[in-house]
Amino acid sequence: MDFIKEHFFNKSFFVFLVIGGINTIGGTVYSYLYSLFLQANIAFSVGYVTALVIAYFLNSRFVFQTKPQIQKFIKFAVSYIPNFVIQNLLVLILYNGLKWNRLVVYALAAAIGMPITFLLLKLYAFKGKR
Repeated sequence: MDFIKEHFFNKSFFVFLVIGGINTIGGTVYSYLYSLFLQANIAFSVGYVTALVIAYFLNSRFVFQTKPQIQKFIKFAVSYIPNFVIQNLLVLILYNGLKWNRLVVYALAAAIGMPITFLLLKLYAFKGKR
């Protein structure tokens, strides 16, 4: 319980969630727009990368108060790999397999994994920064 309090009941996590919410909407919109002319999974991937770049700059500035650096961006991107895999599987299963609405699937996929991603960012990508 102390671990949860230490990592998730603080201003950094709250700001991360706000940025994540903004980025979820952005990533969902980007993916949807890209899906108008690309296959669904490719559109999701391109939308994800677009949102990831924006998220890096927002998180660097507002969550971890650090200047953008290429090394930190690489660690940031690596920290998002588990989340990306889970999200892409959801798109494959829910959209391709079960034929759910693609906008709903993109939004649902983007909303999953925030606590895990935050921990990876905090403990790996921005280690030592609060």
